[in-house]
Amino acid sequence: MTRNRAVRHGVAAMAVAMAVSAGTAFPAAAGGGAGHRATRAAMAAAVEAERLPGMIATVRQGQGSWSAAVGVADTVTGRARSAQERIRIGSVTKTFVATVLLQPQHERRIDLDDTVEKWLPGVVRGNGNDGSAITVRQLLNHTSGVFSYDQDPALAELLFTTQFLTHRYDTYRPQDLVRVAMSHPPVFAPGERYEYSNTNFILAGLIVTRVTGHSYADEIERRIIRPLGLTGTSLPGTAAGMPRPHARGYSTLLGGSTTQVDTTELNPSWGGSAGEMISTTDDLARFLSALMRGRLLPQAQLDEMLSTASTGGLGIGHSTLSCGVTVWGHDGGIHGSVTLALTTRDGQHSAAFQTNGDWFENERPLVEAEFCG
Repeated sequence: MTRNRAVRHGVAAMAVAMAVSAGTAFPAAAGGGAGHRATRAAMAAAVEAERLPGMIATVRQGQGSWSAAVGVADTVTGRARSAQERIRIGSVTKTFVATVLLQPQHERRIDLDDTVEKWLPGVVRGNGNDGSAITVRQLLNHTSGVFSYDQDPALAELLFTTQFLTHRYDTYRPQDLVRVAMSHPPVFAPGERYEYSNTNFILAGLIVTRVTGHSYADEIERRIIRPLGLTGTSLPGTAAGMPRPHARGYSTLLGGSTTQVDTTELNPSWGGSAGEMISTTDDLARFLSALMRGRLLPQAQLDEMLSTASTGGLGIGHSTLSCGVTVWGHDGGIHGSVTLALTTRDGQHSAAFQTNGDWFENERPLVEAEFCG
């Protein structure tokens, strides 16, 4: 969700990342067990090469789990990172939102081929935008053509430059974010192609409310968090603080700058249903495993979620690795945090990584190391 990650679209974006460098020794990460040596090395290499404060990971395989932590949670005190920390997960939120829209589809309360206009009359309108020509499915697979509100120059100035430091506690209502998007013409005609837009999932969150009569936060709590016992997962709304334990989050804001600023506290309402959530690496690995094992969606809806008939799934992406393994999941960036959560199709091998430096881009070596190493 941060500026340098605004066009990222889940695991599919990792396909262009560089391969793991060979022939270099790195210190081992802190973690349980003797396994996952390649993953430990890839984490340590990423922290060293990109000068990240730290990184944590949790892997769930079969009935077992493994976790590791590298680097520091606080660059001032030198406090070490811990895999038990709460983290901001940015756009990984989208996979949760898509799940709670697919559940009422199974209940026959909504059809993914319904128009946006049916559920949000008059909301997607103006400057060539037409909600009657866009389906709910096109929101979830990013083929709607709706402009992404965070690309608006005036809003981007407040969110992604040093101005953020004086606007970090500002509240943004979903309707405000949609209005920003509607002040721009569509990027392309609905269904014409794929282009990632955070506005799609702000609209999806509003549709959840129309369909269920409850906020998307309440529905995620009721339909996912409580049934799976994800005790480290929450939707903070406008609350700026982080639950303990947590690391400090660091950002370079302008992207090219090397100056790191502490962005731990922020009002995540600018991300809303496109990126506000807090979780843990263990909860994310458990969530994806449960999703793929059919604990959250019936087979028909899961098949729709994972459909790649267009350019991607619904709130989820996939990538085939060098060893032939295909992984599914999403990445997410928000000020001071980059998260990657992914799983195999059978849910038997899930992994989640997070770094508290939001300039991290080269995720591919981590994935190759864990699923191919």
